[in-house]
Amino acid sequence: MPRIARILPEEGVLHILARGNNQQWIFHNDQDFKYYLKLLRSYKSKHSFFLYHYCLMNNHIHLILEITPKTNLASFMKGLNLSYFNYYKRKYGYTGHFWQGRFKSLLIEKDKYLLACGVYIERNPIRAKIVKRPEDYPYSSYNFYALGEKDLLLNVDPLYEDLGRGKKERQENYKTLFLESRGDNIKYKIFNGRFLGSDSFVKKMEEKFRVKDIRQRRGRPSEEKVRK
Repeated sequence: MPRIARILPEEGVLHILARGNNQQWIFHNDQDFKYYLKLLRSYKSKHSFFLYHYCLMNNHIHLILEITPKTNLASFMKGLNLSYFNYYKRKYGYTGHFWQGRFKSLLIEKDKYLLACGVYIERNPIRAKIVKRPEDYPYSSYNFYALGEKDLLLNVDPLYEDLGRGKKERQENYKTLFLESRGDNIKYKIFNGRFLGSDSFVKKMEEKFRVKDIRQRRGRPSEEKVRK
């Protein structure tokens, strides 16, 4: 089966998803999570991009970042994933395929959809029932926005400033947004779509990149069939 075309713009906000092969765990303990974050900091200093949100789960990673023409996203992700694989191979004596194919990318409109997507990925530990409270999960950007904890990896989401006049008000409103957000449409787009935004944004991106928003795969129904 041919590979599904992937959108790699020169600039824009993207949600990045990478999974362990066959859903296997890529992080087993605190040391593994911290090593990946250390690598991410190192690669962020070498490539020109802004990191707004992240969530590392045992078998996959979510990153929301804004790239520039200097970033070279494909090179950045290839280097990051290969570096972590080499660490994992040395530590656990692993052989075989480690990542499940190529990473997925979703181009996001830089408006309310950006913040909503950030909240959605930070809810992963709650949905997976790993923790009951989001603040108890140390491998996401939630505590940076909701509690004001320092995180040298992150750049402030541009929409975050609109949540309140002061630091405390923004934090409380972020907690409220987190509790109220469901993100069903975002979930569908993360796993099936290429663009996340308003109808006009999606149409513009479809025309620009000459592809349909929803990825079509053999043996899977179209979006319209799913809706019916």
